[in-house]
Amino acid sequence: MRHSRFEAVRLRLERFDPGTGWRLWLYEFVLFGFKQGWACLFGGLMLALLLATHFLYPENAALHRYDFLTLSAIAIQAAMLAFRLETWAEAKVILIFHIVGTVMELFKTAAGSWIYPEASVLHIGAVPLFSGFMYAAVGSYIARVWRIFDFRFTGYPARWATWLLAAAIYVNFFAHHWLPDIRVLLFAVTILLFWRTRIHFRNWRDHRWMPLLLGFLLVALFIWDAENIGTFARAWTYPGQEDGWEMVSLAKLGSWFLLMLISFVLVELVSPVRKPG
Repeated sequence: MRHSRFEAVRLRLERFDPGTGWRLWLYEFVLFGFKQGWACLFGGLMLALLLATHFLYPENAALHRYDFLTLSAIAIQAAMLAFRLETWAEAKVILIFHIVGTVMELFKTAAGSWIYPEASVLHIGAVPLFSGFMYAAVGSYIARVWRIFDFRFTGYPARWATWLLAAAIYVNFFAHHWLPDIRVLLFAVTILLFWRTRIHFRNWRDHRWMPLLLGFLLVALFIWDAENIGTFARAWTYPGQEDGWEMVSLAKLGSWFLLMLISFVLVELVSPVRKPG
């Protein structure tokens, strides 16, 4: 099937007329929250699992907690496809994000940027396989929200430029360990390219818009919040968190902002950029 089960539900909700005034405002507010919740279903379930296993998983269980998380992530993905809660196109994006994220994880853990403090059987090097699903959750969200809110764009830069920028951002995540960190330059180029770009999204019936750069920042902030939850649940730890949890550095917010550009370029593979109208 081309569409998920949510498609019919979404269309019914969008056809419903709540009236005018405060009823319309309230309905659009609730509808927006419902759509956003559906878009981040995979990531929300993963965060719930991280917290639940942090508090409830038996210390002496035969199956390592990390391995349980990996098997649970696979089961969630399979169930979402089996019950048509997700499309195959969205699943392909998740797979791409999983591969891209795992490669980054292998390098970053080897460089000491963060560690996974618990044991596991299902791992590659020092990286448990569930970690790739955390990146996949980002891809899942963007692919789903793109379709659910019928994203359209004005002022979107040339795709070759976005691909070059995305490649430079990805390479810098690795290269800055040996070469000068060009993150400030990448921020500047990102702002220059997307300064005039507007993202048009349809919540109820009409498209509204916001600057795409603002959208990048809002999603990056959301991921930074999720990262704080993940480290609180001891799914992974950054330097300085070994002896007790503390908030993730705001510098990570900048990293996630840049990752949004990579994310958009990858999602373009299944969700082409369209103009309003």
